[in-house]
Amino acid sequence: MADYYNLLGISRDAGTEEIKKAYRKLALKYHPDKNKGGSKKNDELFKQGTQAYEVLSDPEKRAIYDRYGEQGLKGSSSGPAGFSNFDFSDAIEVFMRDFGGFGNLDDAFGRRSKNPRDRPKPKGETIKIRIRLTLKEVHSGATKKVKIAALDACGECSGAGAAKGSGPVSCPKCGGSGEQRQSQRTMFGQFVNIGACSNCRGQGLVILDPCGACRGDGRIRVQRSIEVEVPPGVTSENFITLRGQGNIGSQNGPRGDTVVLLDVQEDDIFFREGSNLYFELPVTFSQATLGTEIEIPGILEKINLKVPAGTQSGEVLRLRGKGLPELQGQSQGDQLVRIVVWTPDQLTKEQEDIFKTLRSVEDTAPESIRSEGDKSVWSRVKEVFR
Repeated sequence: MADYYNLLGISRDAGTEEIKKAYRKLALKYHPDKNKGGSKKNDELFKQGTQAYEVLSDPEKRAIYDRYGEQGLKGSSSGPAGFSNFDFSDAIEVFMRDFGGFGNLDDAFGRRSKNPRDRPKPKGETIKIRIRLTLKEVHSGATKKVKIAALDACGECSGAGAAKGSGPVSCPKCGGSGEQRQSQRTMFGQFVNIGACSNCRGQGLVILDPCGACRGDGRIRVQRSIEVEVPPGVTSENFITLRGQGNIGSQNGPRGDTVVLLDVQEDDIFFREGSNLYFELPVTFSQATLGTEIEIPGILEKINLKVPAGTQSGEVLRLRGKGLPELQGQSQGDQLVRIVVWTPDQLTKEQEDIFKTLRSVEDTAPESIRSEGDKSVWSRVKEVFR
């Protein structure tokens, strides 16, 4: 997919209004109603432009895109698992939501339908929840069941908001137009400001005899469970959008979404950097000198690690493929083990005698330790942990 900014023909520092104006121009050009049903090419351009608008008009998504590109947004697109399936129907829904143009471009061109009942009802609000994940769950993926407080259609009035035997009527304040006009005279002439009617919120209809259970809103708050499929390799910067699983709109408006924020907890053993895991292993002087094989923790199971003879304190041993999977990638990160030679602060009489004997025959320590292309151990450690 092309760069989102290039798709809309805007600069990378474009403001919200400029983004909306650019998208509106592109959407009206490729919308199927404008092209007698559309074509595959126009539908694809309409979808891509809408996806770009959906990202760049949202500050949080835009920040992720600017930093990581489209790959970083895999956790925010639509689809059964919440990742990457933004399709043409989603594009139409976004256009309808912001411009009122589903199957009819009147609202998009500024011409509202005269019949209030033909106007799209407001979409329900987005619900945001947060779930915690362990590194093991990040490694293997997880299915999480969580309870949310959501707004569902009122059972008493079936979501209509009106008491039984009654229904909505034309708004007396705007006469059913859904608009309020305010005129102001200035030295440059008369200006007319058109906005949504404050009484009916732009719908053109009001309820005079509201339902007693929901007080005319058509919604009641309920507790329900949802299931979230979390793929392997996620980070706390990812989030999952569950399309149509949020609050229902007032008076049977379309459902909003549920956005799942991911919180990967810090681990007691491992430090994570991307798909790599870091682990610090203390060894004795004799183990480092003579070499040894030690069982160390892995993300899922124990791992046998061979420590070569002559290993220096601070050296890092790499276990390839023992880290975390990349999000929607084929590769696996590594587990890096930093060796720390432990120096005892208390010795038995026997141990002290052995060390005294060793001191009498051992070589003098070099001024610096060099290996692997004349890089010091500490330099290599800093490169790994950078």
